[in-house]
Amino acid sequence: MCGTENTTLPSRRPAASNGTARSAPSPDTSSVINLDQGDPTMYEAYWRAMGDRCSLTISGSEAMSYLSNPKGPCWFLLPELEKSIRRIHRLVGNAAAEAEDGRYIVVGTGSTQLVNAALYALCPRDQPEPTSVVCAAPYYSCYQEVVELLQSKLYKWQGDAHKFNKDEPFIEIVTTPNNPDGSIREPVVNRPNGKVVYDLAYYWPHFTPITHQADYDIMLFTFSKCSGHAGSRIGWAIVKDKEVAAKMTKFVEVISIGVSKDSQLRAAKILGTICDDCQGANTKSENFFDHARRLMTERWEKLHEAVKRSESFSLPKYPKNYCRFSGEFFETHPAFAWLKCNDRVKDCESLLKAHKILARSGSRFGADPAYVRLSLLGREEVFNIFVERLSTIKIEISNGNGHHI
Repeated sequence: MCGTENTTLPSRRPAASNGTARSAPSPDTSSVINLDQGDPTMYEAYWRAMGDRCSLTISGSEAMSYLSNPKGPCWFLLPELEKSIRRIHRLVGNAAAEAEDGRYIVVGTGSTQLVNAALYALCPRDQPEPTSVVCAAPYYSCYQEVVELLQSKLYKWQGDAHKFNKDEPFIEIVTTPNNPDGSIREPVVNRPNGKVVYDLAYYWPHFTPITHQADYDIMLFTFSKCSGHAGSRIGWAIVKDKEVAAKMTKFVEVISIGVSKDSQLRAAKILGTICDDCQGANTKSENFFDHARRLMTERWEKLHEAVKRSESFSLPKYPKNYCRFSGEFFETHPAFAWLKCNDRVKDCESLLKAHKILARSGSRFGADPAYVRLSLLGREEVFNIFVERLSTIKIEISNGNGHHI
């Protein structure tokens, strides 16, 4: 997880004697709450209620080899995970992922690793200068960190795509729905000497209507946003070009010699369970996507009410669209709130920090510090404390500068 300056690591909790994991302790209503990080713990209760349906036993003799599929383009991708990935995209209809259509799957240790893998694969080796990497602001704050960390001679960070006007090779990262503001994006630069990587981490029906089947050269997805299992560290790329897929595979091979088979098996099991339930295997409860969309809708309703009561902030507006997966019209309900203080406050992060709410400043996203990004993916008790605090923040004028009461 990028950008964790405000991280407070939880203490290790021993398992309960009956083998069931204990719930996290409820936060004190006066404690600092951290909404800087997008840790999707809001789904814990759902998966806990699933009981043993997603449980997996791996014997000591299983998954010992580095190799998973020596004849495949991505030799460390387990066939079970590949099957589940293609199945869930076929079911949801959010991305073209069929093998017979020439779509290759590359698995990574989270989709962040695959961003660097894609840049490595796409950058020409014969250029006198590194290839520029751009993304329209507000952009995901970790892109700059990811691009600059290795100080590669192949590529360099050039910031906001709206400001890029150089006549040279470039790679544009398009995040849609966008992190941090939830907007639906398309490429900005649109020049013949560029390439595009689509980060579709949030293009799932619990966050946004599935309006079309995405079919781009490189599409990145992550298990953490699909199901909430961030700790498994599984991401995947759907790639059209076999040579590009091979280069991405080579990057992951050199960096980490593949991807954990244990995590892949767990991801395959859970993705398969989601698909089974969406196709009617479990008639006793909501399938995951319906459950998660209901939770996100409820949270956005509470957030809008808190903003209305405070009269100190504003939120983006999202249009209703028809979702091909659910067969319903609904608004986007992003995983993050892109909150703006009113004009009397120039630094929204500091304002919220004074109320013991940790957020990520808009300046980290190439935007105005009057904005902040707030995660809406935490546990219910944390979210409820947040909206209650937010609703009580009032901003008034004092000597031309904003302050809060």
